[in-house]
Amino acid sequence: MTMPDAARLLGPAEIRQLAARLEVRPTKRLGQNFVIDHGTVRRIVALADLRPEDVVLEVGPGFGSLTLPLLEAAHRVVAVEMDPVLAAALPATAAARAPGLAGRLEVITADAARVRELPGAPPTVLVANLPYNATVPVLLNVLDRFPSLQHGLVMVQAEVGARMCAPPGSRAYGVSSAKMAWFARMRLAGPVPRTVFWPVPGVDSCLVSFVRVDPPPTAASREEVFAVIDAAFGQRRKTLRAALAGWAGSAAEAERLVRAAGLDPGARGEALSIAEFAVLARGRVRSGLRPVRP
Repeated sequence: MTMPDAARLLGPAEIRQLAARLEVRPTKRLGQNFVIDHGTVRRIVALADLRPEDVVLEVGPGFGSLTLPLLEAAHRVVAVEMDPVLAAALPATAAARAPGLAGRLEVITADAARVRELPGAPPTVLVANLPYNATVPVLLNVLDRFPSLQHGLVMVQAEVGARMCAPPGSRAYGVSSAKMAWFARMRLAGPVPRTVFWPVPGVDSCLVSFVRVDPPPTAASREEVFAVIDAAFGQRRKTLRAALAGWAGSAAEAERLVRAAGLDPGARGEALSIAEFAVLARGRVRSGLRPVRP
């Protein structure tokens, strides 16, 4: 028996019908791969650990596969969709398939990698099937712009997810690993088969969960810390002394700052934690050097 406030979820046939009616053809440019499996969206909502009072930020809702079960579990869903055709159609889909819940939905037509503000109460949880071509820019922007986001669960390309969750010293550790660690503790939450998407992607996917953490204590700004991260990984496999020469003004000054931070100038950026990058950035600030923008 269907509950009064239960949503009728979208399956493969319904999504293809919507796509045909809206004349939407999924594009690689927008990273569009739509979830067509009921079990997957139910699994995502369950793993997201939502409370009835939560305001969910959903990025890239597409046709609404994940939006509909989110409306059942949260107080409000703010869906940010870049495609104006999909954004315009989503409220009607919610009204037709979850009439008792459609009032909980707010749709914003915007690029989530650049969005600066959202209407209403600030979002508390991020739950999304993120576009493959913009995963990291989207996450960095929303985590920076909306500090009210305390945790979340996102579906991403498996390789990108592995990098986001990688610890210092591991093979996958890089720019995205270090920058994500400024905002949150990231954890792989399980694989997602290709067959749950339409069209079927050529890469594997995974779920990544995160919990907000305080950034490491430092006199440097986030931008200044991110600048040293960019410099350290700009020339992979180079020592900190060589890789940070441009950032510090010279190789000699880079070596001095690295040593002052208690680090080895012969080490590589792949070995440094976000706390160590923050110490390096603080040393540059205290030296009175001009700020470097990331």
